Amino acid sequence: MGKIFKYLRESWASVLIILGLLVVQAYCDLQLPQYTSNIVDVGIGKGGIAYAAPEKMREETHDDLMLFLTEEEKTLLENFYEQDTEGSYVLTTHNEEDLQTIDSKLGLPMLLLSTLQSGEAQVDMNMLRTMPAGGMFTEDMLLTVREQIAGEMGDMSDSIISARAVQFVQAEYEALGMDSGKVQTSYLTQIGLKMLGLSVLMMAASILVGLLASKTAARTGRNLRNRIFTKVVSFSNAEMDKFSTASLITRSTNDIQQVQMVVVMLLRMVLYAPIIGIGGVIKVANTGTGMGWIIGVAVGSIMALVLVLLMVAMPKFKMMQTLVDRVNLISREILTGIPVIRAFSREQFEEKRFDRANKDLMGTQLFTSRVMTFMMPAMMMIMNGISVMIIWFGSKGVDVGTIQVGEMLAFITYTMQIVMSFLMLTMISIMLPRAGVAANRIEEVLSTETSIRDKEDVKDDTLTQIKGEITFEDVCFRYPGAEEDALHHLNFTAKPGQTTAIIGSTGCGKSTLLHLIPRFYDVTEGRIKLDGVDIRELSQKKLRSQLGFVPQKAVLFSGTITTNLKFGGEEITDGIMREAAEIAQATEFIESKPDGYESLISQGGTNVSGGQKQRLSIARAIAKQPKVFLFDDSFSALDYKTDAALRKALGEKVKDATVIIVAQRINTILHADRILVLDNGSIVGMGTHEELLENCETYREIAHSQLSEAELKGGKGA
Repeated sequence: MGKIFKYLRESWASVLIILGLLVVQAYCDLQLPQYTSNIVDVGIGKGGIAYAAPEKMREETHDDLMLFLTEEEKTLLENFYEQDTEGSYVLTTHNEEDLQTIDSKLGLPMLLLSTLQSGEAQVDMNMLRTMPAGGMFTEDMLLTVREQIAGEMGDMSDSIISARAVQFVQAEYEALGMDSGKVQTSYLTQIGLKMLGLSVLMMAASILVGLLASKTAARTGRNLRNRIFTKVVSFSNAEMDKFSTASLITRSTNDIQQVQMVVVMLLRMVLYAPIIGIGGVIKVANTGTGMGWIIGVAVGSIMALVLVLLMVAMPKFKMMQTLVDRVNLISREILTGIPVIRAFSREQFEEKRFDRANKDLMGTQLFTSRVMTFMMPAMMMIMNGISVMIIWFGSKGVDVGTIQVGEMLAFITYTMQIVMSFLMLTMISIMLPRAGVAANRIEEVLSTETSIRDKEDVKDDTLTQIKGEITFEDVCFRYPGAEEDALHHLNFTAKPGQTTAIIGSTGCGKSTLLHLIPRFYDVTEGRIKLDGVDIRELSQKKLRSQLGFVPQKAVLFSGTITTNLKFGGEEITDGIMREAAEIAQATEFIESKPDGYESLISQGGTNVSGGQKQRLSIARAIAKQPKVFLFDDSFSALDYKTDAALRKALGEKVKDATVIIVAQRINTILHADRILVLDNGSIVGMGTHEELLENCETYREIAHSQLSEAELKGGKGA
C-alpha cells in the first residue's frame, strides 16, 4: 500500500484536485437525504411551512403574540419584522440561523395564543388586550407557565409545539388571504430545484473524478513501464539471470496493470469512502433519532465479515502472481520450443504440463472469486437487516411522536451511506493484497542495483584516437553464486590489424571470455584494457560504441532489412549498409527479394533462414564500422564456401581493426594471426595453427577430429 502511495506522489496535484472534487461530491450526496426528509416532513406534513416564523402576519396577531413574550423576545421580534404600508408585519430575514432562533422563541407563545383563540382556555382575549402591560402575567409568571406546559407534554413537547406553530402560521396565512397550496408548491419547487442543482453538481464532480483518476492511473502505469524498461535495459547479464524473461514481462504488464487498476479504485473509492462515512456519522448524530447504536451494529458486523474473509483469502492472493508467472514461463517455453516438441512427439506431455499450471492458477482464481461472491450477499444481508432494524425502531418513534417519517427516511439513507463506505473499503481491501504483491514485484526490479555501472569520473576523454587494442591482464571470472571461477588467470593481447581466434571444447569459457569485453559481466580479478585504459574506467556507451558484436544466436528485430542493418546508428548511410551486406555475403539473397532492402523481417527473424539471419547479423556489425569486432561462433550456420568468401572479404575490409573470433570449427580460424586454446577456463595453448599443432596436445586433438591428414599437412581449411 505504501509503495502505491509512493507512486501517486508523482501526481500529487491531480490527487489534491480529486480530493477537492470528492469533498464536493460527498457534500452533495449528504445533503440530498436531508432535502428528501424536508419534502416529507415539511413539504407534505407541514404544507411547506418550515419555521414558526411567518413570512407575514396581521397587526392584531403581532400584538397578541407580544402578550406572551419576554422583553428579550419582544426585542428579537421587533428586529426581524417591520410593518408595511397596509399595517401587516413582514419578515425581514431569511437567514437560516435567524429563522431557527425565531422558531425557538415563537413556538410556545404561538401554542399559548392558539389555545386561547380556540377557546380551549377560559380566558377572554379582549380582556387581555385591554389590561395594562404586565397586568395578567409578569415575566416570571410567564416563564413558569411555559415550563409547566412543556412538562405536561413530556418528550413530545417539541413535536407538539412545532405542529401547533405550523397550524398557527397556516391559519394566519388563510386570514391574510394567502393560498396555502401555493405556499406548499413554492416550497416543494424550491427544494426540488436545490436537489436538482446538487445532483447536477454531484454528477459533474463524479465525472471529473473519474476522468482525473483514469488519467492519473494511466500516467502512473506509463511511468512505471518506462522505469522498468529503462531499468531492465541497464541490467547486466547477472541481473537478467536473476529475473527470468517471463517474469520480467509479467512484471512489466500484468503487475503494472494491477497497480493501475487499484490506483483508480483508490482515487475513486478509498478516498471517497472515509469522507462519506464520516459525513454520514455527523449527519446521523444531528438527526437526534436516538438510533445511533444501530450504526455501531452495522459497522461491527461488516468489520467482522471482512476480517474473516481476508484471513481466508489473503494467502491465495499472495500466490496468484507467482502462478501467473509460471503460466507465462511455461507458455513461453512451449511456444518458442514448438519445433523441438514436435520433433520429439512431446505434444501431449507439454499439454499436460501447461494444463497443470493452468489448473493451479484457475483453482486459486476460483477460490478468490468464490470469496468475493460470498461477500456481496453477506453485505446485502447486513444492509437489509440494518434497514429492518431502523424501520422497526424508527416506526415506534414515529408512533409516539419522537421521530418524524422524513427523519427516519434520512436516517436510513445516511446509514446506508455509512455502510456503503465500509463496503467500498471492503471491496478494495480484497484487491489490495494482490496489488500489494504486484507493487512489491515491481519495486523488486526497480530497486535492484545494477552490478555494472559507470564510474563518476570516467576517462572517455583520454581516448581520442582509438586503435582497438584489447589486453587481458591476469583476468579471472566467476559467475554470481558459483563456487569456482569459470576463467582462470587469462593473459593475452589482441592487436589491431590482427585476428585473434579462441577455440576449445564446449563449456570451456569461450563465450564467457568474449562477454567480458563489452562488460556484459565484469571481471572478478584482473583487468581488461582498451588501448591501455581499463574498460571499467570508460563509460559503457564509449566502450560499446567501439565494438561490433555478433552473438552466438543471431538476433534480428521486427522491421525491415534496412532498419536491422542500420541498427548501429543513424550515421550509417545506404552506401555503408550495402557494402556491409556485400562483405557479409548477404547481397544475393537480399536483392532476390521483391522489396530488396525494404523487405520485412518478422519478429525474431523467423521469415529468414539461419544462415541468412547470421549473415545479416554480421552485416549489422560491419556497418557500424567499429574498431573491435567480436564474433561469438558467428559463422556456424554458413557453408564452407560462404564462410571462406566472407572471411576473405572481411579481412580486406577490417584490416585495421581488431578481430576476435570464437569458433568451434578450425576451418574458420585456420589463418588467424593468433589462436588461443581454452580448456576448463584456462589458456593451454597460444600461437598460430602450425605452432599449436606442434606444441599443444588439446589443439591437436581438436584438429585431428575436424581436419583430414591432407588438410593438416597443407595447413589450410576447406
